[in-house]
Amino acid sequence: MSALSVRPLDPSTWADFARLVEAHRGVWGGCWCMGFHPEGFGPDNRGAKETRVRSGQAHAALVFDGDEAVGWCQYGPTDELTRIKHRRAYEKELATLPDWRIVCFFVANKRRRHGIASAALAGALEQIEKAGGGVVESYPEDTTDRKTSGSFLHNGTLAMFERAGFERDRQIGKHAWVVTKTIP
Repeated sequence: MSALSVRPLDPSTWADFARLVEAHRGVWGGCWCMGFHPEGFGPDNRGAKETRVRSGQAHAALVFDGDEAVGWCQYGPTDELTRIKHRRAYEKELATLPDWRIVCFFVANKRRRHGIASAALAGALEQIEKAGGGVVESYPEDTTDRKTSGSFLHNGTLAMFERAGFERDRQIGKHAWVVTKTIP
């Protein structure tokens, strides 16, 4: 593995993103990382995602190993990513919406457990800082004392977020937490 680099998902990296998604059958049943956008899943997730990327309405930190995209972290302003898991529990104690949400990670099957998700998270936080910062929120799973397949950890692990300086806010599911961090 060469040194990892992170670049934003934008028109210049769309083809790299598309190759990675296509190599994994559209990711999670053809999602194309559309499930958290206001329109959710549809008949043409690939086309909808490409339209969002080309119009600046989709954000992700795309991780590269050399010239190959090997994973990503999807993030964006709350109005870009309106659909989240555990919404009912989340809204029970909602005071104010964050500026940014981190909602999804994907790592190529053969590249899991090699630091790709952590690199993607660091890249997303760097991109958020460049965009002006603010309150960042995510909804990772606590995997302490239990085995969990990495393929089901689309929101990442609580431990990874805590290593990146996030703090627990509240629990919203059996294993899911709201975590926050302020980026100046």
